[in-house]
Amino acid sequence: MLHNKHEAAKLVKRVHVCDDASRIAIRRAAARRWREMGDLTPEPGTPEPGDQPGDHSVDHSGDQPERPPSRRERARAATIEEIKQTALGLMREHGTTDFRFSDIARLMGMTAPALYRYFADRDELLTALIVDAYDDLGRAVADARDQVPLDDPGGRFTAVAHSYRRWAREEPERFALILGLPVPGYHAPEEGPTTEAARRAMAQLKSLFYEASQAGVLRPPMLSDDGTIAGLLAEHHAGKMESPIDGPPVPPETFQAMLHCWASMHGFTSLDAYGHLDWMPDVLRDAVFESSIRMVAKVAGLPEPRPRDG
Repeated sequence: MLHNKHEAAKLVKRVHVCDDASRIAIRRAAARRWREMGDLTPEPGTPEPGDQPGDHSVDHSGDQPERPPSRRERARAATIEEIKQTALGLMREHGTTDFRFSDIARLMGMTAPALYRYFADRDELLTALIVDAYDDLGRAVADARDQVPLDDPGGRFTAVAHSYRRWAREEPERFALILGLPVPGYHAPEEGPTTEAARRAMAQLKSLFYEASQAGVLRPPMLSDDGTIAGLLAEHHAGKMESPIDGPPVPPETFQAMLHCWASMHGFTSLDAYGHLDWMPDVLRDAVFESSIRMVAKVAGLPEPRPRDG
């Protein structure tokens, strides 16, 4: 009889263990979903995946309905966004890409140490702002490009160039943050989120050349050298895996032409965004920019933009 009591106790224990494992699996699945929804902190008491020693339970997350963010998660996301917007406001107010945590905290009615619950330090906040700026620029130029038919690569390049310049003029501090002088003391993580965001934004320009090449309308670049630059570019990319962000590879001479296009477009845009061309009337600046981008597009081998209706 004593032997049977022990066996019954073991059976009850196994049932409880199985129930616990199921609950742990459900909580683990929820934690993963919360992280996928953004930079959010799971509810207190929710274990991270793998934080239970010896936990090898089966993941039954596919049977669980998706859960909307909790009040706490929404509040955290809203505070993160407010911190970023406050930092941008300080940058615009002072005309600089730098700021202090203490100033952000004062404007938000918080203590400076409280900000560290959302960003580990100033560099982490700057990284988030840089990623946002690159993504915003990328969306702006992609939206402008996609308003022009795919079979008009010259027109799509013109739309991208005008959008690039317009964004820089409307967002000079954010433009400086990503494409101006480095922020003093800031060190971007190597091959981190800022690098990926920059590649996503710049891939919008590369796609134009690939589309024109695929359509058979991309001519050889008019400006070339003895092959030195193309050779150096080929050597630089040798053995490197192309990222899906970058899109399909292009020939070295086309990549060289693309760099010339971007350098010319960026140079004029920088002068304009930072007020160095304010001595020109707006209509004259617009005309010079238009002729500049048409010239570099032609030299790069892109076809002339098609006339717009109306």
